Amino acid sequence: MTRKTSPVASGKRSQRKEIPAARLDELIEEATVDAYGESEQTSGFYTMLEDHLAVPFKTKVLGVEVTVERVDMTDDERIVAVCERNKSHQRIPIVDLPH
Repeated sequence: MTRKTSPVASGKRSQRKEIPAARLDELIEEATVDAYGESEQTSGFYTMLEDHLAVPFKTKVLGVEVTVERVDMTDDERIVAVCERNKSHQRIPIVDLPH
């Protein structure tokens, strides 16, 4: 998989800016380097997202614009985006968001 950029903030949460895939790879490595097993890797990656993802931001889910308000982790350790549209909320697995 080739990535050029990602909507991860590299500074203040109020400013969304694209960062190079190489920097994203560094953040992922930093988040998971000391993790033992998939559970700890997921927790480390989730923490990295909380610290660096600029929210809220808009995206489309099934062709409909939604606002991603925050990320969360489910009881079964899946990372989800908490999306809002017209005061309705839905949790979407983060891997299912368009890139």
